[in-house]
Amino acid sequence: MFNRNSIIILAVAVAAGLGLVAGNQLFNRPAGEHAGNISSITWYNSPRELPDFNLAQSDGTRLIPGELRGHWTLVFLGFTSCPDVCPTTLLELAAAQQQWRTLPDSTRPRLLLVSVDPQRDTPARLGEYAHAFHADTLAATGELPALEKFATSLGMVFARAEGENFANNPDDYSVDHSASLAVLDPQGRLAGLIRPPFNASAIAADLTELTRKTAP
Repeated sequence: MFNRNSIIILAVAVAAGLGLVAGNQLFNRPAGEHAGNISSITWYNSPRELPDFNLAQSDGTRLIPGELRGHWTLVFLGFTSCPDVCPTTLLELAAAQQQWRTLPDSTRPRLLLVSVDPQRDTPARLGEYAHAFHADTLAATGELPALEKFATSLGMVFARAEGENFANNPDDYSVDHSASLAVLDPQGRLAGLIRPPFNASAIAADLTELTRKTAP
């Protein structure tokens, strides 16, 4: 069950984060390490290590910190019953994935969809949904506390929004969630974010350039 206090804490954290952004303390890293012609990403002043996490991937393996190293990775929160934002975003990102498909598999950028609706989204169901947009998309979910911790570490939030008939139908709910993409560098650190609306060509060009710059 979604804990009301957890949601309040998350909301306060985001509000505090937004205040820092307004004060220009978190974002707009000076030109340097990954600047160049990158246009779609808003950088943090410095990459931020993620706390330990352990989620269930759709292929039956565990998603742990080491799994997100070696590639630039975009992380998107969503859920399979999402009526608009999720399918629209995944469709746009599938176009970006198609554009960087010629990059070597060992360094090719990755997209990770994390379901924030563990009550309805099993790993298998989530995998089928994600792969319907693009076969390379990674998909993972987990218990609610683990998802809250993971989302918070990315500066994102989510909360269940119950429908009018929820008392009689426990499936009558949606999940409000952050719509931005978290950008993780090849060390698995939070390096920046991409805000909507998304442009597949710009994202593909930026991730391709970053991959070529940091490839071993």
